Amino acid sequence: MKSASLGKKPRRVKAAFIGPFAIVLTFILGAFAATAYFVEVQVRDRDLAERMTAVEKLVDQKLGKDTNLMQAVLRTMMDNRAIEVAFASLDREALIREAGPLFETLRADHRITHLYFNGPDLVNLLRLHSPGEFGDLINRSTMTKARDQGKSMHGLELGPLGTLTLRLVTPWRGRNGILGYLEIGEEIEYLVEEIRDSLSVDLFVLVDKHFLLPQQWHQGLALLNRQGNWDRFGSHVTVAQTTRQVPSALNDSILASLRAGGTEVFKDGNRVLHLAMLPLDDAGGRRIGDLVVMRDITALQKTFQKSVTAVSLLSLLSGAGVLGLFYFALDRVERDYQRQHDLEHQLLRLGTEHQRILQIEKLSALGTMVGEIAHQLNNPLVGVVNLAQLAAREADDPARTRELLTEIHRAGEDCHAFIQSMLRFSKVSGFESMPTPMTQVIEETVLLFRQTESRHCPVEIRLPEQPAVLTVDPILIRHALFNLLLNAAQASVDEGVIVIALDRAASPDSGAPGWEISVTDHGKGIDPDVMDKIFLPFFTTRSDGTGLGLPVVQHVALLHGGTVTASNQPDGGTKFAIWLPDREQIGSN
Repeated sequence: MKSASLGKKPRRVKAAFIGPFAIVLTFILGAFAATAYFVEVQVRDRDLAERMTAVEKLVDQKLGKDTNLMQAVLRTMMDNRAIEVAFASLDREALIREAGPLFETLRADHRITHLYFNGPDLVNLLRLHSPGEFGDLINRSTMTKARDQGKSMHGLELGPLGTLTLRLVTPWRGRNGILGYLEIGEEIEYLVEEIRDSLSVDLFVLVDKHFLLPQQWHQGLALLNRQGNWDRFGSHVTVAQTTRQVPSALNDSILASLRAGGTEVFKDGNRVLHLAMLPLDDAGGRRIGDLVVMRDITALQKTFQKSVTAVSLLSLLSGAGVLGLFYFALDRVERDYQRQHDLEHQLLRLGTEHQRILQIEKLSALGTMVGEIAHQLNNPLVGVVNLAQLAAREADDPARTRELLTEIHRAGEDCHAFIQSMLRFSKVSGFESMPTPMTQVIEETVLLFRQTESRHCPVEIRLPEQPAVLTVDPILIRHALFNLLLNAAQASVDEGVIVIALDRAASPDSGAPGWEISVTDHGKGIDPDVMDKIFLPFFTTRSDGTGLGLPVVQHVALLHGGTVTASNQPDGGTKFAIWLPDREQIGSN
């Protein structure tokens, strides 16, 4: 009953905490998402507003600059006596001859597209850009203002073909009064391209259809080799743009919203576009159209969405983590007190059982070793007994007796060699360590191997440039390396090269600094089924092996606080690596 009540109580506490906490977390995440959205909208609108201001200033600056240039051109022409005489005498041929080259230069270098010579009565005397057309009355706003106010006037004016032109009209006063009026102009379509390159926004110039006739507008498209769609919008037509085509989602309702002073965001295919509008007034103060400013905010939108998503997920994970901690904290506290007494008894029992297991493992290892030793000695001894009995029966045959005695001697030598191996294995446990240059140890071991190995396998030595001095027993290290070289020679096929290398390496277990001595052969590799057994004493895959070489190598490595590993190489062969700690570097760290 008591345990049952303890099990139910945490559940009620969890339920009491989880509900309110989830509501608070949801509210916080919702408030964060809403705040982030409004901040994004404000940043986006402020950025577009700044760009709109920059567009407006840039338009005024460029128009003012071009107006000053045209004013300077007209003053230069009025200072030219030959042009003045031709204008005063209404000599069209002389004007073409004197002013024509200047106009061509202005058209080629400064985008000047119009140059008029008009009489005092505003009747056109000469159009240098179209000499064949003259004699008509010029009554545009800039012309009439210049006549009425008696000074230079400039401004944007819409031509009948749908072209927007910056015009400057200056009265030319001669010695006997007004000679007439000079009018110079440039079409401003180039202006939208320059603004796009400067501010990274696209522009559309829309003109109210009330100021144009469809036939003349289409005539202008053909004459200027342009493309357009009169019916794209209800009340306006596009006369200039910086994109190949107007976004399909841009319609009359969006234009009405922009004209009212708002901004619009919509998707056009894979793009997210942000639009605003500036009024476009002509020299007479009439609003003849609009300048639509469009910014591609696709990258900005994606970046914002990724940021909000990442922060939201992080907040959600953090909330879930806190919720999980509350959920499991009570259970852990309650269970810890209940299990404390049981754990103490379990640890005591496990300690006793662990001692028994260690004793059993020692006895098992001792039994295995005794059995292996008995097996290794029994086989040659049985042969000795049998050969001795056979020699006794054939004592009359001296040649046969000597042959049998030779076999008995060989069996005895095998027993002696095995006993010597066992003695060497037992002596490995004692060692004297000293600072030892590892390069010297490796070179001496390879020299000894080359002198004693009968196959004369080639050995490649790879040593580092920096010296490696380790505190080791050089005799034991040489013994371990010699065993690895013998194994590599026995495993190599077709006189493969044995590679012995010394490299700085961290411990594969603890990450401590040290050095790795590796011996790599080019044999067939080790069968994965026996890879876990190769370091067991007396385990061997060769009929003439004792199974003590690799256990000795492992024992030497362990005595020095190191490790030994074996791995098959992708291109064939096996790599044995002895890692030894660099105790001097470990101490300095």
